[in-house]
Amino acid sequence: MRHLIIAATATAIICSTCALAAGKTSSAKPSEPQTGRWVVIETNKGVIKAALYEKDAPITTKNFIDLVNRKFYDGLTFHRYEPGFVIQGGDPKGDGTGGSDKKIKLEVTPKLKFDSAGVMGMARTSDPNSATSQFFITLDAAPHLDMKYAVFGRVKQGMDVLNKLRKGDKMLKVRIINPPSAASTKKPASKPSTKSTNTQSSTNQKCPCKSKCHTSPAKTSGT
Repeated sequence: MRHLIIAATATAIICSTCALAAGKTSSAKPSEPQTGRWVVIETNKGVIKAALYEKDAPITTKNFIDLVNRKFYDGLTFHRYEPGFVIQGGDPKGDGTGGSDKKIKLEVTPKLKFDSAGVMGMARTSDPNSATSQFFITLDAAPHLDMKYAVFGRVKQGMDVLNKLRKGDKMLKVRIINPPSAASTKKPASKPSTKSTNTQSSTNQKCPCKSKCHTSPAKTSGT
């Protein structure tokens, strides 16, 4: 009987260790999606640089890069601004009804989410496979768009510029660059401040969801 109790105790310890290890594994944070080339968007308010998800959104990024290389976006305006939601552009007509001459199919994956401000997505009509050239950049997390709109990039530099953009602002020049080295994108260490600051957290955050934000009229292209 004693041997049985000892064996049972040992088994319990092993099972507990396995459960603990499994818990650690399941709670591990998923790795960041791999990015490829970057896009540089020079606007009248400043410069925005974003990394493109070429591996996980190959169709969408190829379409976008091809348009950039054709200088399609140069001189176009941001025709839509929704505070706390999105800034949208890429329409040659400037009113949300235009696009390029090629439509691409909806490309989504659980790896890519609208989980923060600065996420780039493709605008479209109520037809999932109608995206052409119009794109938007989120100004806050928009989880209600996940798996409904294609995510293809994320702003890495210029969030302050993004927050200044409004309807009517222009994309002066858009170009593709190779990803910068890690050293060039690393932020310098900030010096400790001797001054005390008061911070306040707001509990009244504006909901980014808009009415009919999942679909748009058949003639328009938007989120």
